[in-house]
Amino acid sequence: MMKFLFVLFMMMPLGFLNYFWLMQFAMLFVSFMFMLSFSFNYMYMYISYCFGVDLVSYLMILLSFWICSLMMMASGKIYLTKFWSQMFLFVLIVLMGSLLLAFGAMNLFMFYIFFEVSLIPTLMLILGWGYQPERLQAGIYLLFYTMLASLPMMLAIFFYYTKYGTLEFYNLDKQLDEVLLYLCMNMVFYVKVPLFFVHLWLPKAHVEAPVSGSMILAGIMLKLGGYGLMRMMMVFLTVGLKINWFFIGLSLIGGLIVSLICLRQSDMKSLIAYSSVAHMGMAVSGILTMSYWGMSGALMMMIAHGLCSSGLFCLANLNYERIGSRSLYLNKGLINIMPSLSLWWFLFVSSNMAAPPSLNLMGEIMLINSVLSYETLNMAVLMMLSFMGAAYSLYLYAYSQHGKIYMGLMPFNMGGLREYLLLLLHWLPLNVLILKGELLCLWV
Repeated sequence: MMKFLFVLFMMMPLGFLNYFWLMQFAMLFVSFMFMLSFSFNYMYMYISYCFGVDLVSYLMILLSFWICSLMMMASGKIYLTKFWSQMFLFVLIVLMGSLLLAFGAMNLFMFYIFFEVSLIPTLMLILGWGYQPERLQAGIYLLFYTMLASLPMMLAIFFYYTKYGTLEFYNLDKQLDEVLLYLCMNMVFYVKVPLFFVHLWLPKAHVEAPVSGSMILAGIMLKLGGYGLMRMMMVFLTVGLKINWFFIGLSLIGGLIVSLICLRQSDMKSLIAYSSVAHMGMAVSGILTMSYWGMSGALMMMIAHGLCSSGLFCLANLNYERIGSRSLYLNKGLINIMPSLSLWWFLFVSSNMAAPPSLNLMGEIMLINSVLSYETLNMAVLMMLSFMGAAYSLYLYAYSQHGKIYMGLMPFNMGGLREYLLLLLHWLPLNVLILKGELLCLWV
């Protein structure tokens, strides 16, 4: 584990020398090297100091490497305009390092520390390279929502340590049977996922963030919450059996309400951000069923959502760079002037509504299985969730690609090789991984 961290921090001179594309190639190369050391089972591998990977950590770290390398590819404009590009690369490396350590930590307190540390570079991305002046408010929302919920978690961690004398993940088999401790420990993960009612920071942060900030938020930061819940459910088995029904209901009905909100959005980024809440709501309900189907389905959904949502944010940014607006009232009739990009819009929107052969479909099938086996009455909400997912995805596609072209557009190009490669590298793993779906179900 530590060798990957050292390789990561050895890249820093490339950032200071402003070798933007060389650094991006190095990051992709590290992703590939990490992929070659695949963790095929639930046991911890590559242990060094208090870091190691099992299947869930491994997949999350691999996703982090992949999304971070694609963030550089998406941020070509920062390099071309020389807008603090060296600082941007430095922030990116620090962010990747903190995510590597958060997902690779085998100790609950180490995970908590790097979980918090990853907030700082994300905040810097939003404040430094965001678009509108409201980015300061969005950054404060992000910071305080997470930090307010994370202080009780620290106290709960200390309580667990004084009671049982260990915080290693593989020793977390002692049960805590108090509802208050359950809320203290897990509330920060519910905020991060985000659960309905504590999700208001997410659309705000996404709308104000640059494309790289949106990609890392949707692709990785939300997954920190799901990953934490997966780790903590074994500590709260007994209390989870009593109160998880409430959070499952809240996440499913919240997902349905948010899907309805999606149909009223005029900002592309805002629509994609709200759809994240609906998708992750399903993943949370799967984790909270505490079943094998639920855990595997949630892991699949998290990876699928990370790639699909990140790709959609890239597409929205490509439109924004050309048209100068993300409003669906101005982004109309684009199939006539950008047919190649229109194909990519269709591919990603179809994946977003869980059409085959995307990984979203496999994740949703497993999650529907787990939630229905938990309580059959959930069928009505799940039917509506799937239907509304198709509805807002088609709304996004139809409104942006069809209709009358806005005549006040400036001249622009159809897109370069970098942009198509960026979209391909999102789409390929999203639709090819389903062929080896069993590898994502090895974790128990």
